[in-house]
Amino acid sequence: MNGDFVCKYQKTQQKLVSLTKIIQFALINNCNMKIPEFLKKGDKVAIVCPASYIKTNIDVALQVLSDWGLEVLVGESVHAQHHQFAGDDSLRARDLQKALDDPSVKAIFAGRGGYGTVRIIDALNFTKFKKNPKWLIGFSDITVLHSHIHNRLAVATIHGQMPKSFDDSSKEALASLKSALIRKKMDFSYASTETLNREGEGQGPLIGGNLAILQSILSSPSDGKYDGKVLFIEDVGESLYNIDRMLWTLKRAKKLDKLQGLIVGGFTSLRDSDPAFGQRFQEVIADKVKGLNFPVAFDYPAGHIDDNRSLLFGKTVQLKVGKNKISLSYKDA
Repeated sequence: MNGDFVCKYQKTQQKLVSLTKIIQFALINNCNMKIPEFLKKGDKVAIVCPASYIKTNIDVALQVLSDWGLEVLVGESVHAQHHQFAGDDSLRARDLQKALDDPSVKAIFAGRGGYGTVRIIDALNFTKFKKNPKWLIGFSDITVLHSHIHNRLAVATIHGQMPKSFDDSSKEALASLKSALIRKKMDFSYASTETLNREGEGQGPLIGGNLAILQSILSSPSDGKYDGKVLFIEDVGESLYNIDRMLWTLKRAKKLDKLQGLIVGGFTSLRDSDPAFGQRFQEVIADKVKGLNFPVAFDYPAGHIDDNRSLLFGKTVQLKVGKNKISLSYKDA
């Protein structure tokens, strides 16, 4: 009798362990990630500016979105200015909140990045957005929203061109944005001869964005787990030593240890010190992931560049890094 009890107990414990592993896998891989409705002709989209103000106009973007068959609602913040911001914090929060709550708006474009999203993130109420998810599009400072929406609400977002950057955008970048919005195939391959690429395969939810922003929101309510995921990073205008410092911060916070892959986008307009730092940015990054077991892909066309190809954050991807070819495919697209 006692032996039967022990046997049943052991089997129960094994089942609980298995169930725990299944739950952990689901959490790591965002199996419950909500995908907003893809757009169709006639849908309404909103443009708001949660960060810096737009110095010029967004006429090119308005024409492109109209040509795609979309109705565009231009928020108050798009034409506002309060010092370096697109209106004061209250105006920017109110404008974004209005777009989040409006059930007729199917996607929200951040007009530009810059700085300021972190100043309003805690003033936003995502209750209606959670019930009626919609696409959020942007990059750079908008990384705050990407990370917050993924980790607090489990909703997918699009890292891609913003209206201010439509003017100088490559046709391929805009085409990839349209594909992301209307559910066309997003798989992408490219050639790379960077010697620091690390061959291999990895699969997991795609996360990330601007390196400086990711580092700045560590341990905040907008931060999330990196384990089991494919991380994308990019940045602009940074000093090489500061890139080194930010990556050390992520490394010491154990954010890099259990990644399934690392994708490195544009690191542009970088500055060196005098005397020189002594490493290319690729070497700085490679040093921080040395000895870790996941593929590393440099030269991905995304970030503060004209050819800023869209990425579907929150979706599960497979990253393959070969000798001279890199491919990214969406497993649940």
